[in-house]
Amino acid sequence: NSNIVIFYSSISGTTERLAQSAKSILDQSLPTPATLLNIDYLEDQDSYFVSPPSSDTVYLLLLPSYITESSIDFFLESLKETYNDFRIHSRPLNRISGYAVFGIGDAEFYADKFCYQAFAADKIIGKLGGKRMYPVTTYDVKSDVTSQNPIPAALTSWCSCIVSALKDPTPPEEIDAKDSDDEDDSNAVADLEDLGSVMRSSNARIQDLPKEMVASGSPTYTALTKQGYTIVGSHSGVKICRWTKSALRGRGSCYKFAFYGIKSHLCMETTPSLSCSSKCVFCWRHGTNPVGTTWRWQIDQPQDILKGAMEGHYKKIKQMRGVPGVNADRFQEAFTIKHCALSLVGEPIFYPHINEFVALLHARRISSFLVCNAQHPDELERMNRVTQLYVSIDAPDQTSLQKVDRPLHRDFWPRFQRCLDIIRNKTSQRTVFRLTLVKGFNATDTKGYADLIEKARPCFIEVKGVTYCGTSKSNPLTMANVPFYEEVRDFVLELNNELERRKLPYGIAAEHAHSCCILMAQNRFYINEVWHTHIDYQKFFDLLESGAEFGPMDYVSATPDWAHFGSDQAGFNPEDVRFERK
Repeated sequence: NSNIVIFYSSISGTTERLAQSAKSILDQSLPTPATLLNIDYLEDQDSYFVSPPSSDTVYLLLLPSYITESSIDFFLESLKETYNDFRIHSRPLNRISGYAVFGIGDAEFYADKFCYQAFAADKIIGKLGGKRMYPVTTYDVKSDVTSQNPIPAALTSWCSCIVSALKDPTPPEEIDAKDSDDEDDSNAVADLEDLGSVMRSSNARIQDLPKEMVASGSPTYTALTKQGYTIVGSHSGVKICRWTKSALRGRGSCYKFAFYGIKSHLCMETTPSLSCSSKCVFCWRHGTNPVGTTWRWQIDQPQDILKGAMEGHYKKIKQMRGVPGVNADRFQEAFTIKHCALSLVGEPIFYPHINEFVALLHARRISSFLVCNAQHPDELERMNRVTQLYVSIDAPDQTSLQKVDRPLHRDFWPRFQRCLDIIRNKTSQRTVFRLTLVKGFNATDTKGYADLIEKARPCFIEVKGVTYCGTSKSNPLTMANVPFYEEVRDFVLELNNELERRKLPYGIAAEHAHSCCILMAQNRFYINEVWHTHIDYQKFFDLLESGAEFGPMDYVSATPDWAHFGSDQAGFNPEDVRFERK
């Protein structure tokens, strides 16, 4: 009568099908239907592996193993962090009734690493207090599946043994943590003759050598390249956005041109880290990029990343040759990158050599616009000067932030708060709060946002409606969650009123209605009745190269009338021609 929870992870779909088959087999033999959960999309892993739901629960895990980076790596990393976290009970899984692990792998291709991650999961779950109901069972995907027999005999036998173990009145024994450290993996393998299937154990100790974050040919690599990315090295990427294509065709640049004077066809969008420490509900990548709380991968050199990113960017630009409407002058200009938006995907500040990478950009007089997610305070504090430093502020309170960003750090709120303190102290830099409004998640509490603004005092506040990128298992949003521009404007007006009530020196400076985005700025940027949110890039680099101390007001430039909030153009450059879809 135990509650059966079947956890699985799947990239190609093989393990998902096996997990569904396991559920079907178990449901026929047990009174309570099993619950099927994909660990890749668990919003709160701690609710199962730190604070299990009930003592009358059994965990069954179907885990593939990969020699390339996969979500299994983060799952195992999280379990190890739980075991080593002094703030958490050392054996939290002692509460569940039992567990068992079924490993899936390719014995021929993976050789001595066959199902090694399944063994690793079995061992760490035992250390966390789990009571092993049945030894690790392994299955070779190239063995006994046929069109006549889609369910492997190994899985059928395993499920039969699980049912027998559940009916056995003798409770499974706890595993001593010290014994778990020393035990030979072969002791944890099911008897192959009893199972009567193609299975085996791996006696080799798997060394924790750093993997490539995105290995060539891996499922992650394939997914990202299909989305238009050029993968640079093992952990970086570059991609041209639709506004770059739009600017090349004279159809307008993105909001960064209206707000800061960045022409989209001169901007390269890249990241030196495709990994992130959050799983935001509005992420463009739908969970295809790697995740992690610490850097655990191989590290590429910054000069190699920049070289590869520029080559990848220019290659994408070349593909625009011959596209109807491309402006010849702008096409030629596009082969001289002037700006770099470090905001593509992942967490750029996570890259261990981010300061060196930014220095290489500045040496080429390429401006740097770096976005971070307020989860890496140490890295943020060590960050040297960039042209403009962003912090994503995706919710006004702890509960909403967990719901929207789904951060992986347990101490995500203290980290978030510390980042606000750091931003306030970076007075020599242009700092920006970026608010992405998602209806039904974070688009109402202007007083809560005002609290955060009052604490950090950023130079600018960007408020943008979320961009709908489709619905998937990892992205639950629909078009109902996308605010209209009028709703974003009303939110900004309400926020501005709240800041005025608190006598905080901010005003509404600019807008780009076509990006559903509005810019607020500190009143010091309102000079002689004209907003000065644009950047004098030549002056910025002159000051930087001089070695002199300087601040945000030393390289400002006037914002054009057409970009001012309330203008007839609503932020659209009158030199361009707006394209209306029929």
